[in-house]
Amino acid sequence: MSTEMTSPLTEQEFITIRVQDPRIQNEGSWNSYVDYKIFLHTNSKAFTAKTSCVRRRYREFVWLRKQLQKYAGLVPVPALPGKAPFHIGSSDDFIEKRRQGLQQFLEQAVQNMVLLSDSQLHLFLQSQLSVSEIEACVQGFRNYSATEAILNYAISNRGWVQEETICQQ
Repeated sequence: MSTEMTSPLTEQEFITIRVQDPRIQNEGSWNSYVDYKIFLHTNSKAFTAKTSCVRRRYREFVWLRKQLQKYAGLVPVPALPGKAPFHIGSSDDFIEKRRQGLQQFLEQAVQNMVLLSDSQLHLFLQSQLSVSEIEACVQGFRNYSATEAILNYAISNRGWVQEETICQQ
């Protein structure tokens, strides 16, 4: 008679998201904006790539929230920090408060199983596709799936995937 011992120990899933490194693009012009680095590290089975890093701007977060609301049914979608066209006080303070609010938004979104199952969220976090390309991919108007888009992005950045410095571009 043979007995096998199996260990009940399983690795606990984690999702770490950091919104960091705000950068002003086109500074000094009428169409300047700030984009943010989104660093994701996880062992969750929900994600295709275990480490990723993308840059997104505020209006892309606004788009994502609207998309999540559209498909989430009665599930509440976390709020975004407000958009202030005229900054009161230091613009550095405003950018930092917005960065914190964007991070909180993403942290809350990935904790909700309904939102976490939305492929648009995954493409937003793990590919550099534009919002129109994300929509086209999800609607089947591209010859690649969401998983393929994420894997292609991960492979194209394979050299830096193992460290947090992956977004030093």
